[in-house]
Amino acid sequence: MSNRINMALVGLGFGAEFIPIYQAHPRSTMYAICQRNESKLDEIGEAFGISKRYTDFAELLSDPNIEAVHINTPIQNHAEQSLAALRAGKHVACTVPMATSVDECRQIVEAVKETGLTYMMMETTVYSREFLFVKEMYDKGELGKIQFLRSSHQQEMAGWPGYWEGLPPMHYATHCVGPVQALSKEQAEYVSCFGSGTINESLISKYNSPFAIETCHIKFKNSDLSAEVTRSLFNTARQYRESFDVYGSMKSFEWTQIEGEDSVIHTGENPSRVKIPDYAHLLPSEIAAFTTAGVYDSNDNQHLSFIQGSGHGGSHPHMVNEFLNALISGKKPYPNDIESANITCVGILAHESAMSGGEIVYLPEFTLSDR
Repeated sequence: MSNRINMALVGLGFGAEFIPIYQAHPRSTMYAICQRNESKLDEIGEAFGISKRYTDFAELLSDPNIEAVHINTPIQNHAEQSLAALRAGKHVACTVPMATSVDECRQIVEAVKETGLTYMMMETTVYSREFLFVKEMYDKGELGKIQFLRSSHQQEMAGWPGYWEGLPPMHYATHCVGPVQALSKEQAEYVSCFGSGTINESLISKYNSPFAIETCHIKFKNSDLSAEVTRSLFNTARQYRESFDVYGSMKSFEWTQIEGEDSVIHTGENPSRVKIPDYAHLLPSEIAAFTTAGVYDSNDNQHLSFIQGSGHGGSHPHMVNEFLNALISGKKPYPNDIESANITCVGILAHESAMSGGEIVYLPEFTLSDR
């Protein structure tokens, strides 16, 4: 592996946010982009000076100069494209979720094992400044013993592309599952989930999923810890919120209730507001500025996921840096293929549990690594 990775970026809606990050990073070359819409492809290619452009993903994979692909396509394409890229000899970074079925997750884990290549699910929450702040507290021992974790991701998806309509809430749960597992690198052993409320009849038929909200309890393997995660997508009044709370024996952290307010630290029984610092200092100087704003467009014309995601907590350059460092060093990124499968399968199996009245469902063995 060279000291600079030739990257190809696939999907240029939300995905275009990453182009200047890869261009500025000292360990990557933004070599190629891929988009089915040729006029949009050319527009973005011209804007960023990228001459190698593909409208066909299979043709891109046949390019021997491409070492790694970053996939930002609709969720139903993630597994198929990740598998194709791995089998073509490319390392893979893929936006969430890893896949839409347990079997697809299994196939990706098997492909990584067979090829020896690197896979990373680009989960924004575990590189957000809020998560990095809590992790710093945890690593310093300030929280004491973690006793419980809670997370929620509530979002109104009306107006998003049609494949989102009626999606089971837990099928897109990685933003709330990720942080509760990542803090101490826990693995889910089994889940139990309840659905609540009902979405519009017109939304139900697409996925045969009636629930407005799904709430899942996760039991972690070889641990006394459990976590609660809540997800809503339609017909639920709530400002956008990606949040997590951590309850420790010495200190606890609670996410702000309303956008723009400060989060809360509880020291014993004494609460205090805390301003979350930025963590750009953890990054190479060339990409440090990308933690604080959208990077490819004006603030008046950001991609919807970036706006509703509140900028994803400055996570984009951190994820890029993690992936590239893993490729250069040969070490596994977080989350790697097995960890990504565990996080993703929690949501898939949680919905299965909800449809069965909350029955306990165990995670498959391929999502659990030996430690």
